[in-house]
Amino acid sequence: MAIAGVLCAVAIVAGALTVSSYLGGDQPRDMRGNPVDLPAPSEAVRRRTEAVAQVHGMTLRVPSAGLAVPLGELNEVDGVIDPPGFSSAYLVRNYGAQLAHAGSGTVFVVMHSCRGGAVCPGNFLTDLTAGTASVRVGADVFVGGLHYRVTGSETVHKPDVHADAALWANAPGRLVLLTCLQTPAQTASVANLVISAQLVTTAG
Repeated sequence: MAIAGVLCAVAIVAGALTVSSYLGGDQPRDMRGNPVDLPAPSEAVRRRTEAVAQVHGMTLRVPSAGLAVPLGELNEVDGVIDPPGFSSAYLVRNYGAQLAHAGSGTVFVVMHSCRGGAVCPGNFLTDLTAGTASVRVGADVFVGGLHYRVTGSETVHKPDVHADAALWANAPGRLVLLTCLQTPAQTASVANLVISAQLVTTAG
């Protein structure tokens, strides 16, 4: 049975005001394999997003949170970043730095969180009761072959995200994980969770 109403779109590029609520392609599924019933994007947007669910076998891992998911890629399109699936995390190709140049800029990784019984990558990073990140400062984060450590986290009200210069700053060796912060009442999310980390070394 399809799970409805679980989407928390990550659509948060500096200078953009639009929050998209689509997911496209074949019917997406959460991390438990449950289908999610949501409208598809236009074919033109889907082509420009050029999303892939996993690149070269890479993963995003946050051991302290029990998170280990495929790491894909997508493009920001018209100021919108919206992952096309519920079981992967996605590098943003055309915003910030790429993994090959992670030491010289900020790498942005986005993922969905879900409500209504669905389980998505972003759920692992949030403490629903406290309304904060579930990962502590100093926690290890592995993005492909790179090793980062968490330096902090914050919640940002959705309408304010596009203008948050600190969030979108391009700084050497920085990682930003972005997802939506769900609510204990399972109502629509009104904030984004932002987790920052700093590059330590390659993971070997």
